[in-house]
Amino acid sequence: MQEYDLYINPQKASIGLYVRKGAGLPDLADSKDWVFDGTAAEASLPPAVVKEIEANGHAFRDMD
Repeated sequence: MQEYDLYINPQKASIGLYVRKGAGLPDLADSKDWVFDGTAAEASLPPAVVKEIEANGHAFRDMD
């Protein structure tokens, strides 16, 4: 099963950023503003988020 890493920006904690496990945030201009917050299994994410990660390499998600 695929896993995805979650990053949170403490300044905007209501938004999460998911990437493939181990991918990190190398292309994000403000990557230093994001903090690793754990790993999630594919089954625990909405299908639309998984599709966006697979298509774009990342997905933002409302964490509220």
